[in-house]
Amino acid sequence: MKSITQYILFTFILLCPLVSPCQRIAVLGDSNTWLGGDNCGSQRGWTYWFGQEIRPESLRSYARSGATWTNTAATIANVDENIGVLGDNNVIYNQVLRLNADNKPSPDYIIIGAGTNDAWFSGKRPGAFAQSVEQAWGQNDNDVLNMKASEVTSLALSVRHNVLLLKQQHPKAHIVLLTPMQTTSASTELIAQAGDIIEQCGKRLNCHVIRLDKESKVVAQNERRRKVYTSDGTHTSVKGAKSNGMLIATSLRNLFK
Repeated sequence: MKSITQYILFTFILLCPLVSPCQRIAVLGDSNTWLGGDNCGSQRGWTYWFGQEIRPESLRSYARSGATWTNTAATIANVDENIGVLGDNNVIYNQVLRLNADNKPSPDYIIIGAGTNDAWFSGKRPGAFAQSVEQAWGQNDNDVLNMKASEVTSLALSVRHNVLLLKQQHPKAHIVLLTPMQTTSASTELIAQAGDIIEQCGKRLNCHVIRLDKESKVVAQNERRRKVYTSDGTHTSVKGAKSNGMLIATSLRNLFK
């Protein structure tokens, strides 16, 4: 009888998901997160495979294709717009507002994956790299929280502003930042620069950071020769989405076990 009980317990431990069934996860981001759909049911997005591995109580995406971390001087609060391309209001800030306004229990984990469009369309986000992380910390938290979205026009300040807004609304949530993976649409140098800024901000904000540009199997040089993990050099194929989803799940397992 004892051996059967031990076997059942051992099997339960092996099959137990990373996050217990009572956990809730929200994800924000750009197109590679959006590909999984709001309910994370599409295999083209990493969120699907992540959900299959984690099996949380709930997993919902607020991501939008074309989104950037960086706001513009014309950005305002707009929780309804869904244009699927670059736009003044297609920013992480408005995804944060949608999450905060959603009539659902507060998430236990919030994962944000963005930065590709900040690097790819840096000409349309001229302030994205105009401010260092050090400069973005020139004001105290309360001053940053009270800033208008239109005043937050650098990548570093946008990361800080949005994470502070999330921490204010969801103080118990673990926040995880994903850097953009490599793409054939933007130089590896710009992608790495965006990743460095996000990682440095994450350390200051006590957020776990996953460097997809360094750890993902999506390598721009390889995808230029033959597209395997992407469909077009930027957006994941099913194979790429599965690889990223498992990578993110493994990283969180190591962090929270």
